[in-house]
Amino acid sequence: MTGFIDKDNVYQGQFSPKLLMNTAQENVLEHIKQQLETCESFIISVAFVTEAGLTSLKSIFYDLNSRGIKGKLITSDYLGFNHPKVFRELLKISNLEVRIFPEEGFHAKGYIFKKENHYSITIGSSNLTSNALQKNYEWNLQFTSHYNGDIVEQVMDAVEQQWEQSLPLSYEWIDTYSVVFNALSEARKRSTTIQLKQQNGIEPNRMQKEALLALSDLRSTGANRGLVISATGTGKTFLSAFDVKQFQPRNLLFIVHREQILQKAMADYKQILGGADSDYGVLSGSIQNTEVKYLFATIQTLSKETRLNSFGKQAFDYILIDESHKVGGESYQRVIEYFQPEFLLGMTATPERTDSFNVYELFDYNIAYEIRLQGAMEAEMLCPFQYFGVIDYEREGEIIDDHSQLDKLISTERVSHLLEKVEYYGYSGEVLRGLIFAVEKDEATQIAKELSERGYKSIALTGDDTIKVRESAVRQLEEGEIQYIVTVDIFNEGIDIPSVNQVVMLRQTQSSIIFVQQLGRGLRKNSTKEYVTIIDFIGNYKNNYLIPIALTGDTSKNKDTIRNKMSKINQIAGISTINFEEIAKTRIFESINAVKLDSMVALKEEYFSLKQQLGRQPWLLDFILNDSVDPEILVKNKKTYPEFLLAIKETTENLSDSQTAFLQFISLELLNGKRQHELLLLKKLISGPIKKTAFIEWLSLNELLVDLKTLESVEDVLTLDFFVTASQERYGNVPLLTKSNDEYNLSSILKLDLGQSLYFKTAFIDALDAGIERAKRYQNNRALTIGEKYSRKDACRLLNWDKDESATLYGYKPKYGNCPIFFTYEKDESLDASVAYEDDFLNAKVLKWYTRSNRSLTSKEVIKIVQSNETRMPIHVFVKKSDGEGSDSYYLGTAKVDNNTVQQVTMRDGKPVVEMNLILDNEVEKSLFHYLMSSSNT
Repeated sequence: MTGFIDKDNVYQGQFSPKLLMNTAQENVLEHIKQQLETCESFIISVAFVTEAGLTSLKSIFYDLNSRGIKGKLITSDYLGFNHPKVFRELLKISNLEVRIFPEEGFHAKGYIFKKENHYSITIGSSNLTSNALQKNYEWNLQFTSHYNGDIVEQVMDAVEQQWEQSLPLSYEWIDTYSVVFNALSEARKRSTTIQLKQQNGIEPNRMQKEALLALSDLRSTGANRGLVISATGTGKTFLSAFDVKQFQPRNLLFIVHREQILQKAMADYKQILGGADSDYGVLSGSIQNTEVKYLFATIQTLSKETRLNSFGKQAFDYILIDESHKVGGESYQRVIEYFQPEFLLGMTATPERTDSFNVYELFDYNIAYEIRLQGAMEAEMLCPFQYFGVIDYEREGEIIDDHSQLDKLISTERVSHLLEKVEYYGYSGEVLRGLIFAVEKDEATQIAKELSERGYKSIALTGDDTIKVRESAVRQLEEGEIQYIVTVDIFNEGIDIPSVNQVVMLRQTQSSIIFVQQLGRGLRKNSTKEYVTIIDFIGNYKNNYLIPIALTGDTSKNKDTIRNKMSKINQIAGISTINFEEIAKTRIFESINAVKLDSMVALKEEYFSLKQQLGRQPWLLDFILNDSVDPEILVKNKKTYPEFLLAIKETTENLSDSQTAFLQFISLELLNGKRQHELLLLKKLISGPIKKTAFIEWLSLNELLVDLKTLESVEDVLTLDFFVTASQERYGNVPLLTKSNDEYNLSSILKLDLGQSLYFKTAFIDALDAGIERAKRYQNNRALTIGEKYSRKDACRLLNWDKDESATLYGYKPKYGNCPIFFTYEKDESLDASVAYEDDFLNAKVLKWYTRSNRSLTSKEVIKIVQSNETRMPIHVFVKKSDGEGSDSYYLGTAKVDNNTVQQVTMRDGKPVVEMNLILDNEVEKSLFHYLMSSSNT
């Protein structure tokens, strides 16, 4: 009804038709994935298939196969578009039967999913290619019909005819097709005119143009030092060459930490700057060519006292330090202290250091430009990647973990498991060029030996190998003489192999920085690959929680934030995808639930990292503005920020009992930003009294929720009337707000405290500002934001209850004109039968829900809920996955009772309970629904 006849006739289910497009919020690929995850079988009929498009679905096909679910795929050889390799990849998927439609002009694009009692069908313009599923402007109609539906019969008849007319895919067919494909490819090459750019005709990309302008602006302020933070593969060397070109130095010094980088850097500079070869020279080891305009030197040679003193202190007016996060070393310090250039530029992908050296300070806190991995992917500056979190080797229930011995890491069975995964998930391009990161040297050596014996020529490289040996291995990999280099961390940085098309992480994630560095080894663009495959073997590692942190760049230390990002992590900027086999994803959620992210050690480390970056003591607002720790986490254990500073032995000022109580109130009750009215009112009152009518008008102008009940609630919160006695005592029994007739004012004690201590006033305003900034994640024109998490206490406050009744709210409570319902989706098996409710989602819009036990159809609270449609009492639904998530629950919005389903039933202990279906006014967001419905994460 809703979709095809009358949009105002709301259908209370999940089967409404929908137009699927690729937008910033969602894309066709995510829809296809979600349909596959919930189907009993599937049929895909598409003319064109690319490796990247197919690879993005491989982990789901793997999970479906483990559940015995099979599918069919019909494609074609139309226009010679599909590469022979993609047909070979299709044959690797054992639960997918593939046929080729033999006639020219086949241009179908349809995805058919058989469900329990219906079909879900998507037909439109999207082929099985990464661009069509994620990027291009596409229209696809998704609709649902019962098995008996006429439209289903028409679609299935057409597909069955296609299937009967099609040829089974086989290796023999691929061999024959390859001849035709190769001939067509050669013809295309001959007809294409390749226009090579002139040597000095290279233009800066968008990022480089922005950075060049920023560097120029920085120097215009008189600054003589600057830092560029740019993800691996984004063209830092070219950027620096462009800046040298605009600076026009008399002499340049380019400093690196490894000799093999020099020649490549010098070649890049020649492309940008031009000039005679005699303008360029190298200072490294036995090469001492220093009488040049542009000198490229290793720090090891340059820092030697006799060599350093051979230069004048002002010999170079522009000095550039590559991988400048290393500048804390003694050799770097010696060089930096010696020279006096007009401008010193540092370049790094990771300025963060594990020691106490402050990289930011050395460059005068001048961050000229910064682009991290997520921004670089969004700007399409890097090669797209297909990340796969896969299950590590398991034998007799024993899984690789933090304490696994070497014999298990290098066992024949684990190597077989490794090969099974790398062969299944594959690589882009014609020739495999892979990097494998192992845990220890002996493991790397043995795995390289095992792989070589199985037909994958491999070399192990460790820190014991010379530069010459490493360079030889890289050359062999690039030229196709070997397929893998197996290494132990030595390729985390400082190595450039653009043709790498597969990166295998065969070790636990110890650091999100190292994780990104290793992932980055394959992110340089190269004509030999369309994307890079990242295969991450996930065992029972306690540090698995670092994976979503590394992939999203999240440093909030907030478990809810990380869980939320993990549940929505499948696709990031651009056409890269992130995929987890279901068991691997479960292990990550287990790790998130188990880890203590907010330890004082971890928070102290983040604090000093931000302090180094800012060059001063940060305030709470700074943590938000710099994407650092969530301020709510900082104050959770210590109650206020000054108390946190005292705990980490930072300088602060003494506060009175009342000042501490006021800060505790703001920090524990309002800093979360879930309603900003109290924060905004307090901030306005610092400047003086305000009329209630003026505040209402201001709220209205700023499109914030404004009604008398909300304002009464705000007043009750700030006068402490809302809180129970214990909370009032914790906050000193001193209100923050007074009200007289139509006027609000600060309480006399708060005004006195603000006037007596500048430090307290600064900390108080900072806590208000941090809460206001944090509130931007919420829809402040409504009481609650769907998809965000709330506690029972939050619900009482935000639904404008007169008092905090969270202690007696339990699972639900109809009161004050509304009824919040809280439930845990996964019940602990040890629960007593009297509270083991069987709440269950029937679909993304309908929830089967149970009242408390020992309730009947005549119970007063049940009657209120059942009659809520007539009385228009809103029912607000909150859910959490499991008790391992803590006390807060996701808000799903309001719901209506399906009165036709209300019935009294009996629980396992024989007590009566009332069962009913609640129909949500909004479908549960797809990624959240999948997270809630997936196998246990705790």
